[in-house]
Amino acid sequence: MTPRQSQHTQAAGVLLGAHMSISGGVDLAPLRGQQVGCGTIQLFTKSSNQWRARSLPSDEIDRFRANLQAAAITPAVAHGAYLINLASTDPALHQKSMAACLEELERAEALGIPYLVIHPGAHMGAGEEAGLRQVAISLQELLKRTDGYQVRVVLETTAGQGTTLGYRFEQITILLDQVGLAERTGVCLDTCHLFAAGYDIRTPDGYDSVLRLFDQVVGISSIKVIHLNDSKKELGCRVDRHEHIGKGAIGLQAFRCLMTDSRLHGIPMIIETPKDDDFITADRRNLKTLRDLAIGKVFDCIDTEKELT
Repeated sequence: MTPRQSQHTQAAGVLLGAHMSISGGVDLAPLRGQQVGCGTIQLFTKSSNQWRARSLPSDEIDRFRANLQAAAITPAVAHGAYLINLASTDPALHQKSMAACLEELERAEALGIPYLVIHPGAHMGAGEEAGLRQVAISLQELLKRTDGYQVRVVLETTAGQGTTLGYRFEQITILLDQVGLAERTGVCLDTCHLFAAGYDIRTPDGYDSVLRLFDQVVGISSIKVIHLNDSKKELGCRVDRHEHIGKGAIGLQAFRCLMTDSRLHGIPMIIETPKDDDFITADRRNLKTLRDLAIGKVFDCIDTEKELT
């Protein structure tokens, strides 16, 4: 076992990683993850801000799979492009979103990626009920078109900015129930989004209360991916702005709770924290903070009162 591989196991049961760039090819993402000590990674399989995508050559797919194995990274998680809006009731935008999401599923399947994280979408004035119905119908159709695929669609909890859906647990469970394919769906919890949506996870009691509520409304077993991000903005702000772990309005207590919650062990936990000028240094620092929290190495005296102000 290499020194970097030992980092993956020093916090027993915790599977940590970071979102990695695909600049130069998707096959390079695992190597970048290895550089910062990832046990798992997240990546876009195409440009996140464009509809069109170049095809994935078979040799690039082979290199991606080989690099994952060589870097001892498993699993990889795909994140859908930001332009996709399955909640849209505008025919042209919805058609483009369906085609793009289908392509995302096909690319993830080809790469052997088990999870595709997507945002539920924004209703753009049509109303939450209409938006949720449109998302559910869209996902049913997409999963029908990809029958036999192994990749799951994982719905990410959102901050609720604008007309975005998925900021309440009840909306997530409505979608999962209406789609009705538990074996092909799941949930991605994002700590920044939870906090921005009004779920206060800053203290152990608050964390326990929120996770208990999630389990009652949606179910812990539905969690397939977790995004670990502090928040630049305050509780309930409905604004999605990520910050380094322990440097934002959430603080360290919530992340200690997450790192030591045995119910979440083995679930890919991905940081999407700012890369700054040097992604290697920034990602290593955030991952080290989380690993130290997991093993109780540091932060024994956290100033809770200060963190809650």
